[in-house]
Amino acid sequence: MLSVAVCDDEILECCNLAAVIRKLLEGMRIPYTLARFYSGRELLEAKETFDIIFLDILMEGLDGMETARRWREQTGERLLVFVSSSRDYVFDAYDVEAFQYLVKPVDEGKLERVLARAVEKGQHSCGEYLTISKERQWRKVFLDRIWYFEIRGRQIDLHGADQILTYYGQMGELEAQLRGRDFFRCHKGYLVNLKHVETYNRQEVILDNGERIPIARRRYEPFCQEILAFMRKDGGIL
Repeated sequence: MLSVAVCDDEILECCNLAAVIRKLLEGMRIPYTLARFYSGRELLEAKETFDIIFLDILMEGLDGMETARRWREQTGERLLVFVSSSRDYVFDAYDVEAFQYLVKPVDEGKLERVLARAVEKGQHSCGEYLTISKERQWRKVFLDRIWYFEIRGRQIDLHGADQILTYYGQMGELEAQLRGRDFFRCHKGYLVNLKHVETYNRQEVILDNGERIPIARRRYEPFCQEILAFMRKDGGIL
């Protein structure tokens, strides 16, 4: 599912652009989520991650260029499309690796071409992800940004790079869903991402963010086999 954000401090322009994007994506039969933000700070404080961001430059307070720089520091490689009433910032857009620069009023045909190219590029460059339902919204979380899952009753805590998301689910179903994707259930209450394992012993797994996850005694030998297989596949050992 494609996740899109539109950020513009002019509320009417933000809503109009979001409406056109929604119409185009539905016409392209692409499943999507779309969020609107009315300031750069609001976008930066969002808990979600987005595949494509349409960002106005001339905003009060935190302008689009500074918002883009901070967004790059937070999330790294995502597609950024600037939308501005001025052409004066075209060359500045290269500094934050903008995918495209659109001038207001945005031509719908050009916007459709940009969307098609962005979707194609995103499908080739984005890693695998998990979609979860929280607060009646679907959220996308990339697997490489997940450290581990923790089950608490009927709720699952997703411990990610920059957030903890809590949602209703079953660990058994999640384990099956992530089978073959470098996750291992080292304890009945924990499912860890092998990519983030720094070291381990018979009692616990220590992740590269310093967190310690218990290993059940009966799962220790299977864990050793899984982590060694992962290291061979990932180039850690020959």
